[in-house]
Amino acid sequence: MKSFPSNMLVCKRADVVFLPTADCQGVTQHPEIVWSYVSKSAEMNCSHNKDITYTQMDWYRQRPGGTMSLVVYTVFGGQPDYRGAPPNKYSAIKDKTESGALTVKDLQLEDSGVYFCAVSKHSDVRS
Repeated sequence: MKSFPSNMLVCKRADVVFLPTADCQGVTQHPEIVWSYVSKSAEMNCSHNKDITYTQMDWYRQRPGGTMSLVVYTVFGGQPDYRGAPPNKYSAIKDKTESGALTVKDLQLEDSGVYFCAVSKHSDVRS
């Protein structure tokens, strides 16, 4: 197994910090792998080929051994809802109906997990 500096976060779909790549039902995340250092930032992108009524994009994180939890809720033309996360931790952009991005800032080991995006038709009803 390859070893990495202790202050480097290794990002891949299978297990550690960041970044899943997926193409599922017309939704694609990229890039495939992101390498970043503790205290730096990492960006994930998501796009879809569904119709223009799919304006909502949600980002989820699943920590190792844990369940999936919502990180941020975005909708085209609206403000992101970071679900109570510190305001300087995440930055979500949804300036097109068919794509968006999530940046995790000031990376720490507790940011480890697999990150997923999901798209849907916007609804004002959230649970």
